[in-house]
Amino acid sequence: MSDHRPLSPGLRGVLDYGPLAAFLAVFLLLRHQTVHWGGADYPGMIVATLVFVPLTILANAVLWLRTGRLSALQLITLVVVVVFGGLTVWLNDPRFIKMKPTIIYLLLAGLLGLGLALRRNWLGLVLGEVVPMTAEGWRRLTVRMMGLFLALALLNEVIRRTQSDTTWVLFKTVGLMALTFVFLMANMPLIRRHALPQDDDRRR
Repeated sequence: MSDHRPLSPGLRGVLDYGPLAAFLAVFLLLRHQTVHWGGADYPGMIVATLVFVPLTILANAVLWLRTGRLSALQLITLVVVVVFGGLTVWLNDPRFIKMKPTIIYLLLAGLLGLGLALRRNWLGLVLGEVVPMTAEGWRRLTVRMMGLFLALALLNEVIRRTQSDTTWVLFKTVGLMALTFVFLMANMPLIRRHALPQDDDRRR
């Protein structure tokens, strides 16, 4: 018998946003300071990354132990976090952690585009249980999400190259979530228009 069970909303929130919140808190605490350790000086961004990477690994490990699975998106994000976060700390260079959102969004846009080219509903496979829709609805939403990911990748590049570390961190931790929420709200008419009837509706 499996011990896997659904996560409570509270634990799900901690696992999803806890590492990011810790990254933001450590950065804001140390953004004007330098930590001397092991014969080297590390700015606040590097220390925040040093906290963020192991917490992200821990959160995914807990998620896997509790549910028995990790989605493709979670695995992609975990690999990119470990690689680019590790390079950030190892080389003491914040450019790598700043590149992480760009890489993730380009990978996601590429995967969605490949799915469309192969006529595979990969977005529906991930979200279909939560948002049942027609094939045409998933195709339209996939195209829009590709546009979103490409736009966010471009926006991240502009901000990381032209703005301060503080501006980038706020964009990474708060701005991206806000933009994603606005995108989802803007696409609610599409989702409602192509929604499949629920089981309760079918029995009526």
